[in-house]
Amino acid sequence: MTEKFASFMVKLFGSWAGTLLGKYIIIFILSTLPILELRGGLIAANFLGLPMWQSFAICFLGNIIIIPFILWFIMPLFDKLKKIKGLRNVIAKLEAKANNKKEKIETLKYWGLFLFVGIPLPGTGAWTGCFIAAILGLDKKKSLLAAIMGVLLAGIIMLIFSYGILGSIFN
Repeated sequence: MTEKFASFMVKLFGSWAGTLLGKYIIIFILSTLPILELRGGLIAANFLGLPMWQSFAICFLGNIIIIPFILWFIMPLFDKLKKIKGLRNVIAKLEAKANNKKEKIETLKYWGLFLFVGIPLPGTGAWTGCFIAAILGLDKKKSLLAAIMGVLLAGIIMLIFSYGILGSIFN
């Protein structure tokens, strides 16, 4: 599913894909988005024919840039948004979804956060992991480090997948 969505997003930004800078901007943006994150960015980078290590660095930065904002500001933002009638149910659904996954992190704390972010499976990643850490009230600095290290692990796994396995299939 991530591959299809990444491919769709590359087509959406199609006019930018004509230049090297445009391609790097595309993968950076994809890496900042929830669901896709670094996983989608690296798959798109391979589809765009970008070099592996430069793509990794750009996707890594794109994925980790959002982490501090989630850890420090998501709960205060949600508290404000809950006061808006039309958004109350949306926020409640997002919190419920995160609460359903929190047991994966709760028992192992920062190691759990590291593994949750680092093992690239559907529904995991920096966005969800940091949101759960914020809900659990985990130390923000330790969570920041665990999430960044998790993104690094996910990046290594995705390099093997997108440039190794997928690369051999599509190239």
